[in-house]
Amino acid sequence: MTIEQTLVLIKPDGVQRGLIGEIIKRFEQRGLKIVGLKLTNVDLDLAKKHYGEDITKRRGEKVRERLLKYISSETIVGMVIEGVDAIENVRKIVGTTESKSALPGTIRGDFSHLSFEHADEKEIPVKNLIHASANKEDAQRELSLWFSIDEIHDYKRAEDEHVI
Repeated sequence: MTIEQTLVLIKPDGVQRGLIGEIIKRFEQRGLKIVGLKLTNVDLDLAKKHYGEDITKRRGEKVRERLLKYISSETIVGMVIEGVDAIENVRKIVGTTESKSALPGTIRGDFSHLSFEHADEKEIPVKNLIHASANKEDAQRELSLWFSIDEIHDYKRAEDEHVI
């Protein structure tokens, strides 16, 4: 059994659309714990650390610039989510990055539908509601960017006795 922690960010479109509670509910229903939670505004320096050069390699500098501007434009919610194989489970709950391909039942599949092609054509960021760390390395790096050790808490949930 692997208890992991991972980062989830509810992006400006998720906050503006009033989906914070619904998104948190999806994780908690699966027995995952929210051990860190904050409402915050992102400065450009943090945004650049978060969206590193790997995004440029995959999608190009224009896409990275749009993401930087977007994530730092409005309030977001940051969460540390903990649980058994949390990284993989959170990614399943969130759905694929390109919303048009996300399955119904996932956060993106239920609340978003935009494609990379549409965003590129309109020269806008892909508003896909949420960010979730891709793997263990990203989770460790991102968690250290967004949360101090003092902002991460431990508590017991009823489900804990079922996973021990």
